[in-house]
Amino acid sequence: MKEFSPETSAPEPGAEPTFVSQQVSGARRYYLDLNPAPQSALTVVCGGVERMTPEYMVSRTQFPFYGIEMVTEGAGKLELDGNTFSLQPGVVFAYGPRTHHRIWTDSVHTMRKYYIDIAGRQTKRRLTDAGLLDSKPLRVIALHEFVEIFESLDREARSDSEWTPDVCRSLAELLMLKIRQRRVGEGQAISRAYDTYRRVRDEIEENYMELRTAEDVAAKCDLSPIHVSRLFKRFGGVGAYQFLLRKKMNHAAELLIEERLLVKEVADRLGFSDAFQFSRAFKRVYGIPPKELTKVRSAMRASVSDD
Repeated sequence: MKEFSPETSAPEPGAEPTFVSQQVSGARRYYLDLNPAPQSALTVVCGGVERMTPEYMVSRTQFPFYGIEMVTEGAGKLELDGNTFSLQPGVVFAYGPRTHHRIWTDSVHTMRKYYIDIAGRQTKRRLTDAGLLDSKPLRVIALHEFVEIFESLDREARSDSEWTPDVCRSLAELLMLKIRQRRVGEGQAISRAYDTYRRVRDEIEENYMELRTAEDVAAKCDLSPIHVSRLFKRFGGVGAYQFLLRKKMNHAAELLIEERLLVKEVADRLGFSDAFQFSRAFKRVYGIPPKELTKVRSAMRASVSDD
């Protein structure tokens, strides 16, 4: 599903910064200050979330700001200063103006990742304290906590008030503090429970079309439903069924928007007993019934075109 939304302080249509990749199947971006004052302590420049296309690959030897990126779905590779690392959900990395870096996605399990670009006198020190400027990525636990911060940044960046830059700066600082808190240090083993959670989550991401209930998920992974529930409560922030349902509804939104299928057709494809049951599940996730989705998206696109 394409995730383009109206942007705050964005460039003119078609005039996005050259460092922004166009190899995406969906993106939600915001722009706050593309020309930050050199004397500022810490400034949020821009940020967002992107879904990669199978051919996605960026290679940079120069970058105008410091960037932090975090993978939430899929897999890929990262090259930092000549060293190559695997990317998967929960991996976070950073680069600076002179950091040679290359990022590419797995062509089958394409990545979805959040990013934020920052600048200012204190930026390098804050990133160093977080362990992000050692020419290697970090792995963090409690991924949902980071998603909440990135989503808060996106929301606040669009508020367009006099307090917006200060609030976003505080959230960027919180993000780096949270990385220090939740990172898994080199040589520190990730708990067996977290590995199991990752295995269950990967199973849902790969087979969500065939899975219908949390009990199905548990059976597929040879675990008890109670065990799966405890794992997602501890590490996921949402229940296993809620995570499964969101995956299904994300796909449903793609079918409604990209393929223009009818609500009943989408309900049948996703295995719901009827359109009413599907519509109720869709509204639980997105807050609107599926029949309203195309109206909202059409209105948003018309608004962008008018601007």
